[in-house]
Amino acid sequence: MNRPLVGTLATAVLGAAALVGTVGTAHAAPQRAAHPQAHHKAKAVDFAGTVALSNCSGSVVKMPTSQPDDPALVMSNGHCLESGMPGAGEVVVDQPSSRSFTLLDKSAGNLGRIKATRIVYATMTDTDVSLYQTNTTYAQIQQKYGIKPLELATEHPTKGAKISVVSGYWKKTYTCGVDGFAPTLKEGDWTWKDSVRYTPECKIIGGTSGSPVIDNATGKVTAINNTSNESGEKCTLNNPCEVDEKGNATVHQGIGYAQEIYGIPKCFGAGNKLDLNAAGCALPKPAATRR
Repeated sequence: MNRPLVGTLATAVLGAAALVGTVGTAHAAPQRAAHPQAHHKAKAVDFAGTVALSNCSGSVVKMPTSQPDDPALVMSNGHCLESGMPGAGEVVVDQPSSRSFTLLDKSAGNLGRIKATRIVYATMTDTDVSLYQTNTTYAQIQQKYGIKPLELATEHPTKGAKISVVSGYWKKTYTCGVDGFAPTLKEGDWTWKDSVRYTPECKIIGGTSGSPVIDNATGKVTAINNTSNESGEKCTLNNPCEVDEKGNATVHQGIGYAQEIYGIPKCFGAGNKLDLNAAGCALPKPAATRR
């Protein structure tokens, strides 16, 4: 994991944690066509809408159906939760939170703080994500700070796409490309599905956990940054490995990964309300509600 940081000191895990992940499937990742907008001029990527957490990075995000008067959502990694990293198989839903986030402008200047009221959803199973509901609407944020939320993409990332990992914690942007996809990514006790593998240029570090991964062509969030293999170890904490359908593990030392988010909008309805039973929603459910 790109472990969360405590103050300026890294914890034992890049993010609490360096985790990036999703539980793998038994099938190889599908080959994606060349990026359909690769020939278009890339949009300028800046820090507007990103946030800094106490130990990680994140962003104010909207679903395609979100409305201006909906409570704004903040997205980060599951391993960045203030309560600590969820265990394998654990899903956190609708829990109170008073966490605050420092909102950044396009030049990474601090605009002010917005506050969470609840953890809407968080897990490190199949993916590594946390979504907080705040006490402020998108319209209020735009009126007070002039900041619009980042929109979540609804399509699978494409191999070869040019991307930017925008860290609100470090106020730094990493630019690289989508090298490919890991059907199964394992790190310590956690397993993730269909993870994005970066090209080597994105040398992410602790504190970048939860950074939005922006598709430079569309300006939308295409994934969420979460881990890298730091020392070349196999499948250990801070050293994720890719596992194929035969169980063979491959290590890419120094390479970073992100978790896809294109399926998340299917799990949210009117008013930014979470509905894990909505058609097409594939996010893991809490054990008590699994069917």
